[in-house]
Amino acid sequence: MQRRVYNFLTISRQSTALTLLTCLLAFGMIGSVSAQVPLPQNPQSGSVGLEGTISTAAPTRGATITTPGNGATFTSVPITVNGLCPKGLLVKLYANNIFVGSVPCDTGSYSLQVDLFSGQNDLVARVYDALDQAGPDSNTVTVRFNDAQFFEFGTHVSLTSNYAKRGADPGQELDWPLILTGGTGPYAISVDWGDGSPTDLSSQPFGGTFNIRHIYKAAGVYKVTVKATDSKGGEAFLQLVGVGNGKVTQSSTSNNGNSSSVTKIVVLWWPAVAMLPLIFAAFWIGRRHELYTLRKQLEKTRQPAKT
Repeated sequence: MQRRVYNFLTISRQSTALTLLTCLLAFGMIGSVSAQVPLPQNPQSGSVGLEGTISTAAPTRGATITTPGNGATFTSVPITVNGLCPKGLLVKLYANNIFVGSVPCDTGSYSLQVDLFSGQNDLVARVYDALDQAGPDSNTVTVRFNDAQFFEFGTHVSLTSNYAKRGADPGQELDWPLILTGGTGPYAISVDWGDGSPTDLSSQPFGGTFNIRHIYKAAGVYKVTVKATDSKGGEAFLQLVGVGNGKVTQSSTSNNGNSSSVTKIVVLWWPAVAMLPLIFAAFWIGRRHELYTLRKQLEKTRQPAKT
């Protein structure tokens, strides 16, 4: 009988400890925010990928060019072009129907620095939505660039690209092809990626297509400024829009080169603290009941057996 009493005491203590642990786990994790489970890398063996596009109407309202005024003459570049635009669209500026710069329309207006070709330049701004659908053309503004170096050395150096906006996941390399024409090689290239990183410097021996590369550490939309200087001191300028893919939040980061959204785990311990008095009270009551039961069992063992 004494062994059974000890076994009962052990089970009772284990039950009390288990109850206490359960309460701590239950109330200690109230209000916690679970971490986002990282998505598996794709493609996977045996998986099928689907991609679709939801068609929407192209923009019906275009941008305008307010400055410079029609007929203005310039002797140096870059120049600043200002105007109005529909919010949420990408503004691309063209000179003589050649792309010369881009900027997002965030506030209903835009300001963009662009290069010019020697002689007459017909400036037109076009807006594009997320599906790269163009809106109506802006008013055409005709300006002139009198390039003294053009008459002395030949064709003015210029930069353009087939991509006004280009992006990559944070931690992944962004590869951007550019087109360099005119001037006299070799060329010095500088690229400011707009994210506070040091300016990239490189050299190109000849004109033509070349690539600039960068890795953004965080999601965001950045102003990319590219400059090219030829051996005679002629300069070309191109402003672009670089994108670090993903939602732009403080929790967006990169993890060993893989983009991920990190959810901070917040554990609220105050419910457990508030429950401590009740837990100790329950433990004390359980202890009292345990001793009472043990005493009753001992009394039964001491009573003589009835005949």
